[in-house]
Amino acid sequence: MSAAGFILAINLVVAGLLGTAFLMVAVYDRARVTARWLAFSFFLGMAYYVVEVSMPFVTDARVPVVVAFAVFLAATVAFNAGVAHKYEVGVPWRLMGAIFVASTLAVYFAQDLPRQDFWRMMAYQVPYFVMQAIAAGIVLSARTQRGIDFALAALLSASALQFLSKPFLAAAFGGWGANPQAYSQSTYAMVSQSLGTVFAMAIALMMLVILVRDLIADMAEKSETDTLSGLLNRRGFERQAHRALAFGSRQGMPISLVIADIDHFKSINDNFGHAIGDRAIATFAQFLRTALSDHHVAGRIGGEEFAVVLPGTNLVAARLFAEGVRGVAARLCVEGIPEPSRLTASFGVAELASGEGLQELMQRADKALYEAKKSGRDRVRVSTEKGSGRSPEARNA
Repeated sequence: MSAAGFILAINLVVAGLLGTAFLMVAVYDRARVTARWLAFSFFLGMAYYVVEVSMPFVTDARVPVVVAFAVFLAATVAFNAGVAHKYEVGVPWRLMGAIFVASTLAVYFAQDLPRQDFWRMMAYQVPYFVMQAIAAGIVLSARTQRGIDFALAALLSASALQFLSKPFLAAAFGGWGANPQAYSQSTYAMVSQSLGTVFAMAIALMMLVILVRDLIADMAEKSETDTLSGLLNRRGFERQAHRALAFGSRQGMPISLVIADIDHFKSINDNFGHAIGDRAIATFAQFLRTALSDHHVAGRIGGEEFAVVLPGTNLVAARLFAEGVRGVAARLCVEGIPEPSRLTASFGVAELASGEGLQELMQRADKALYEAKKSGRDRVRVSTEKGSGRSPEARNA
């Protein structure tokens, strides 16, 4: 076996392993469409290498050459579909379909050109260049990118350029064989396949890192999400609240905390059952989510107790927020609770004081909540302790 043939055999195995790796990710998380497309892409890559390895054993290689080209180009189409799903960008099916059909026809008719003709070689490589450029464009057109995403786009762009370099490499290394059967015996084949393997593995490994990163983030989010309310659980709330307080302190912005507690919740459970109690929690939480902005941090920190961190909000504004939530909550309808009954909640509000931490802030808001409960429920009270507010109006609430 020639050196190039050996590399082709290795590429066959590598494509199978990478396809299996993406397939395992897809099996683990069936909602991750990206992994399924990428697995399909690398399995198509296996098919391409099978055709290439079998090329020396066929008499008329015209059809296998076109089939190999079409299969590899289809692999890039599947790869681009996976990237588009990952970055939530529309898959450019029409564009890629047009390129696929036109390119396959061009390669078929290019068989009539001299074997070493420059434009014949370009007919093979330009479609691959375009497909990789499309993938890079998909990554860069995403709404949000991180450092690794820019690195992926750069790697895809470099991979696209290496396809354009191959006709020049063929000229530098004495051509790509007198006929398709001789391709695997050429020095160019060894160089071309080695270069392609390096880029394919680098891109695949980076995509695996990105997918695994997303899986870990999803697992962390699920572990910090309260399943009944859909809000953060206490651990998730405290972690994100600490981060919000630290950022607000660095920026010198006011930060307030609102703690809410559904009134007479034990009576709801006792009179209507725990299923209705759960429904009351879910209904209140669903409304609360609609009242939040993207920078707010909200969680269910106890059975019927909720907390919201409001960055950039002073005590007066936080009280207005709580009053708005309280007023609407009293008009919420909970299925299973008779119409005359109302779902009310009490609220405690506190503003972060200089040098204060989350636990101290929560204690002061909790004391204000206790005052709201003690004074009749279905009302808002603010913390009056030293440093908790800046407005006499708020202190007299």
